[in-house]
Amino acid sequence: MHRTISEDPDTACFDVRGLRRTYGKGPAAVEALRGVDLQIPERELVVILGASGSGKSTFLNIIGGLDQATAGEVLFRGSDLSGASSAELTEYRRRHVGFVFQFYNLMPSLTAWENVALITEIAEAPLAPADALALVGLGDRMDHFPAQLSGGEQQRVAIARAVAKQPTVMLCDEPTGALDSATGVKVLEALVDVNHSIGATTLIITHNASVAEIADRVVVFADGKVRETRVNAAPISPRNITW
Repeated sequence: MHRTISEDPDTACFDVRGLRRTYGKGPAAVEALRGVDLQIPERELVVILGASGSGKSTFLNIIGGLDQATAGEVLFRGSDLSGASSAELTEYRRRHVGFVFQFYNLMPSLTAWENVALITEIAEAPLAPADALALVGLGDRMDHFPAQLSGGEQQRVAIARAVAKQPTVMLCDEPTGALDSATGVKVLEALVDVNHSIGATTLIITHNASVAEIADRVVVFADGKVRETRVNAAPISPRNITW
């Protein structure tokens, strides 16, 4: 992988070309991605829509450095991730990517503050855990354990943990999938605030089409391909979406 990372604001955060991912071989092979071409500009909040099996999570895993493509290119700020070694992908994830998943993956024996502090120990220029938690509206819940928090609060701790290393990119896979609508709105508000506050390019995978209204850009996946890309001229606040 080329080690130089462009800081040119005119360079796309991600430039994906002919991306393919096949699992297995022969008659049992499954084509999860079938030639994806997509550009994602810096600092945008992008919602990726698609049914289960459409390829959206596979796409997120590849651009996040958790999986590698069978063919095609993934350029991150002009640097090719496609041929990166395992060590280079680990460094890429450590320096640049914050992950938020549907399930919170918090350490149950640690407080909210301690869960966030875990990531700050490996980050280059982290936020203080208290600042990261305040950013997602949990400044008064820092000393609570996960079992003492609601599902939405636990997800916001997970967001604070991802934000604490001040990533270039936030990748969120169904972050509201396990939450009711009112709680989901609070989580989406936290993600929008993070996108605006630290300027991280933010991708949110969801099957909920209503969430698309908060995005700068909407990408629709179907059958392993990008079926549609559209730009929202006027994204709305999460509290105004119809769940």
